[in-house]
Amino acid sequence: MGLRLFNTMGRTIQDFTPITSGYVGFYGCGPTVYNYAHIGNLRAYVFLDILDRTLTFLGYDKKHVMNITDIGHLTGDADAGEDKMLKTAKERHESVLEVAKFYTDAFFTDIDRLNIIRPDVVCKATEHVQDMIELIKRIEANGHTYMAGGNLYFDVSTFKDYGKLANLNLDELKAGAGKRDVVVIDENKRNPYDFVLWFTKSKFEDQALTWDSPWGRGYPGWHIECSAMSMKYLGEHIDIHTGGIDHIPIHHTNEIAQSEGATGTTWVNYWLHNEFLVIAKDKKSADAGESAKMSKSSGNFLRLQTLIDKGYDPLDYRFFLLGAHYRKQIYFSWEAMDGAKNARQALVQRIAKLAQSAGGESSLRADKTYSKGEASDISGLSEKARSCIEEFQKALENDLSTPVALSLIQKTVKDSDIPAEEALELVRRMDSVIGLKLISCAKELLAAPIETSSGQDPEAKEINALVAERTAAKKAKNFARADEIRKILADKGITVTDTPNGAVWERK
Repeated sequence: MGLRLFNTMGRTIQDFTPITSGYVGFYGCGPTVYNYAHIGNLRAYVFLDILDRTLTFLGYDKKHVMNITDIGHLTGDADAGEDKMLKTAKERHESVLEVAKFYTDAFFTDIDRLNIIRPDVVCKATEHVQDMIELIKRIEANGHTYMAGGNLYFDVSTFKDYGKLANLNLDELKAGAGKRDVVVIDENKRNPYDFVLWFTKSKFEDQALTWDSPWGRGYPGWHIECSAMSMKYLGEHIDIHTGGIDHIPIHHTNEIAQSEGATGTTWVNYWLHNEFLVIAKDKKSADAGESAKMSKSSGNFLRLQTLIDKGYDPLDYRFFLLGAHYRKQIYFSWEAMDGAKNARQALVQRIAKLAQSAGGESSLRADKTYSKGEASDISGLSEKARSCIEEFQKALENDLSTPVALSLIQKTVKDSDIPAEEALELVRRMDSVIGLKLISCAKELLAAPIETSSGQDPEAKEINALVAERTAAKKAKNFARADEIRKILADKGITVTDTPNGAVWERK
């Protein structure tokens, strides 16, 4: 079938054709490091990770670039309010760079906990200001700017395709048709949708970080950083640009205007956007539409650490996210997290049982890092296993359908027609994309100490596996499965006693 992606530019599913055969360059909007990332923010990076891993699975060389916004992002996306970095620095009585480092480190701690592969290039805005200045010079030379009140603005009326990504009509916008959420009152602007490329001290005299430029000492607008840094590392024509749907009407719309205003040609071929995560009290509330978008500005947000403090593994949250397509709004509730936790634990338990059938813990080699196309290579596999990999690949090629891909892993471990050793190999390959550390988690489960007073029992191996599964089920609060295993053991004449040092079993 080949990879097909939903392109926001055109709002259609399209065949993916890279600019250079076999190679994909893609850029993902990174965090503004003035606060902790909330779990809604982190959805974007799990989505990016699936894209990254899928490209490797499908045999592409790739280069993934992500920015760190440590200057220039105001509290409003359309040039309104205070600088977010400066605002936090004042509150914490620290320098802007100290704030940026603290929250950048916190962000990458969360990324690592979620088993997200780090981008090939991570670029900080503060380290690329000269690149931004050079790009602004090109935009200015092409007649797209004007100076007013000490600031350099992009004149959207000079760019005929302004708003094409968001399906905005500039004439309607000028007439006040209200097609965009934010209209900023700025007396310096010729049009309310014009945006700042370069701020000078005439607007923010107490700005913490400023640089010399042809337009005066000041600092860049938020939008210009992504254009300048993506071009620096990926060139002026890019395969894929990603971000949350909230970036479509302003940030990405302005990025396109300034980038194509500089180069005079198409900048990005495929625009991919993930939907929001919203908070719901429970599934019933979510079904009734009683939910709210997670937002730092409203204080309505949860950190990954909050989930950890409540007893969830970060991989439970990853599992939860992958159960929904990236373009579908997903409702967060503690009930939903419990479901994800139990389902992930059940999957790990089944893999541990496969390992027991395949020879025990030694059959669980460490999670493997596959080179491009290696995990999808069906040579040497049985016909049944080939079919599993081909189905899995089709799910990924269908606009990164993680719900289907995840269900295929669950289906594989339950298929008695696939030998245990081969099933484990399939899990290893599929999980190179899904990223749940399934093999290593199963290995940890089997390695958990189990006390037994019947070491010479001929069924000791099987009983130990059942006791280990029961322990994992209890830990995951899957008490129905734990009780089921206890009954299975009881039918075998086995009693299990929980002690502070682990479960102890003996025959009656």
